[in-house]
Amino acid sequence: MEMKLVAEKADQTVYEGEGGAYYAWSTSKSPLLMESKLAAGWLLLHPLGFALPHFSDSSKLAYVLEGKCTVGMVAPNSSEETVVVIKKGDVLPLPRGTVSWWFNDGGIDFTTVFLGETTKGQVSGEMGYFFLVGVQGILHGFQSDLVSKIFNLDTKEAEDIVGSQQGGLIVKLRNGIEFPNPSEEHMKEKVYATIDTPAADVVVEGGGIINSLTEKDFPVLVGMGLSARFVRLEGKAILAPSYVADGSVSVNYVAKGSGRIRVVGNEGKPSFDGEVGEGYLIVVPQFYAVTVIADQSGMELFSLITSSKPVMEQLAGNMSVWKAISPVVLQSALNISPQLEELFRLKNTTSLMIIPPRT
Repeated sequence: MEMKLVAEKADQTVYEGEGGAYYAWSTSKSPLLMESKLAAGWLLLHPLGFALPHFSDSSKLAYVLEGKCTVGMVAPNSSEETVVVIKKGDVLPLPRGTVSWWFNDGGIDFTTVFLGETTKGQVSGEMGYFFLVGVQGILHGFQSDLVSKIFNLDTKEAEDIVGSQQGGLIVKLRNGIEFPNPSEEHMKEKVYATIDTPAADVVVEGGGIINSLTEKDFPVLVGMGLSARFVRLEGKAILAPSYVADGSVSVNYVAKGSGRIRVVGNEGKPSFDGEVGEGYLIVVPQFYAVTVIADQSGMELFSLITSSKPVMEQLAGNMSVWKAISPVVLQSALNISPQLEELFRLKNTTSLMIIPPRT
């Protein structure tokens, strides 16, 4: 059955304050998020903005859109804090249950998009967050009388610990606070990676790049069952049609620029064919084929795929299925002449995964 797909911007304000804000995509506007057990959120930290320590019921990938941020993480059953500084173009995997805090000590706003899966979450299509401190924190919920007994504190000490932080999810700290620096033993390739880089998997001169992060890059992705893909298209370039052949679902975020996305399912007509711009999100169901055409300004697309080792199948280009099918089968299937079949095969052999604008 053909599904009608939608592309939407974040429409749910979860929190706004002096230190920053957090927005999410609601399942009412993007129902396929719930059906596919996926979720998305968008974090803004102003300078000196501090997202209080928390954990989530969903595994997710953070893709940095602008600025830089110091992030501290503590994995479940670990007594060690890992600290990294991430910047624009970086991807940071965050398995469910990992405690993290985020601090923007730079001079400009920091923004990142979170794309995640909610198969074990409390609510399908929504990433649930549990804060350790603050007015919505776990310590606050246990209250000072119990905290006093648990930690062997006197009444005043317990009240200060439970009630001193009056912020919600994000607070603004005073200037001059120095957060820990990244440890040398926390090697970049083990914790996060830059996906927006000229040294990409596919580079097409005048067309753009395609880069992926899979379990080969991050062993932690095996347990998360996720991977990432980044596409940058130059002005008027086209991403050749493809689908994920292993049955994975993808959620795709327009990080920059604008253009047109067309998605085709199993009824021979578009399930989605529309203009999209920066901030738009679209879910592509299992086995649906998608192509992207950039506007004059170009376009950047960051995608989460629900497999740590996805199998991409091309429907155009020198790696496409058309190249493998026997000539007589292709002639019969398309009901075309041998001459046209030969031309079609030749054009596929010489074309690429990204098609530069025609001159």
